[in-house]
Amino acid sequence: MAAAVYNPFENAQEQFDKVAALLELDSGIRELLRQPMQEIHFTIPVKMDDGSTKVFKAYRIRHNDARGPAKGGIRFHPHETADTVRALSMWMTWKCAVVDIPLGGGKGGVVCDPHNLSETEQERLCRGYVRQLFAQLGPNRDVAAPDVMTNAQHMLWMLDEYETITGGRYPGMITGKPVGMGGSLGRTEATGYGVIYVLKNLLSEMNMPVESTTASIQGFGNVAEHAASLYSQLGGTVIAVSCWNQADAKAYTFRKKTGCDIEQLAGIKDAFGSIDKDKALALGYEVFPGEEWLKQDVDIIIPAALENQITPMACPVISPSVKIICEAANGPTTPDCDELIRKQGIVLLPDFLCNAGGVTCSYFEQVQCGMNYFWDKEEVFEKLENSMTKAFSAVYELSVEKNIGMRDAAYIIAINRVADAVKLRGWA
Repeated sequence: MAAAVYNPFENAQEQFDKVAALLELDSGIRELLRQPMQEIHFTIPVKMDDGSTKVFKAYRIRHNDARGPAKGGIRFHPHETADTVRALSMWMTWKCAVVDIPLGGGKGGVVCDPHNLSETEQERLCRGYVRQLFAQLGPNRDVAAPDVMTNAQHMLWMLDEYETITGGRYPGMITGKPVGMGGSLGRTEATGYGVIYVLKNLLSEMNMPVESTTASIQGFGNVAEHAASLYSQLGGTVIAVSCWNQADAKAYTFRKKTGCDIEQLAGIKDAFGSIDKDKALALGYEVFPGEEWLKQDVDIIIPAALENQITPMACPVISPSVKIICEAANGPTTPDCDELIRKQGIVLLPDFLCNAGGVTCSYFEQVQCGMNYFWDKEEVFEKLENSMTKAFSAVYELSVEKNIGMRDAAYIIAINRVADAVKLRGWA
């Protein structure tokens, strides 16, 4: 049987529709919230190093800004689509609402593979993105940030272009900047650490000491690496890590039954999260096909790569030992899997709660830029853990009270908050 083809935006709408029906939302509010408020599709001409011009397709989509300026990263990915960006912008709305920060949801993307672009070509692409879009961006309108295959340097090029065009200094127009240039300490670790702060709270509720647990992780980019690092520091054991290998154009799972050394693996990966297979073998790691991460006999699986990784075809291969799925990626589990996961007795921590640490710290960065006063890393992490713990507690308590899954509980809280803002503004 052929694998189903999943549209991420249809997935996001299906998740929303389910909860909107439970909440008996007014039809006008429902129609407003199930689609983006604004979409911009555009092209960016870039002069390449060889003198030729290449044209890149790009997007910026605002889902909803009733609770505050739109917030969301910019992805560089060769398979980026409008529907992916639509879905991610919607999930950003719920993500900001569930952790109760005064921001809305947006997202951006450029169809490109930065592996194949020189540094100067990447800079021209970043500046071109802002030139085409600057009137729609700003600290009080739409605030971008890094995402898949973008980084602090990309953000600084974008900020510089924006400030050059507008003739002022607006460090809060973009987040994820380098420390010392308006960036926040702790931002690099924030998304991954937020995942583990939430997981730690769930393990406590389940009476499972962190140090007695094992995990398998998909991905080894910024989020996955720092999630794995903090989980290991707390005493957990990462048995396997799966990631894409650029050299072979395929994914591999790297396993060490005694536990992966996360710092060691970080030392043999490239800037895009690709682990060197030969070096891993030399260090004693077993190497398997990429999908093997899902089959490991562990307590926790952490999808921290792309969307639609856990499907009805994948569910049956999940080991019976797995007790928790911790969604560090955006939309890694398809909606038709939630009931299958529940029947397998697995507790699911939903993505827009788990990975909200990044946008929370981005909000902290905006606050610090506004004050022109920056906190030390320990203060950032303390505030981040407090925010994530508070959000988890509200979701967990509602899930217990209503006897529903935590995804539905998180959606109920988030959608209610956004719907209330829409009503108070008189939009519906």
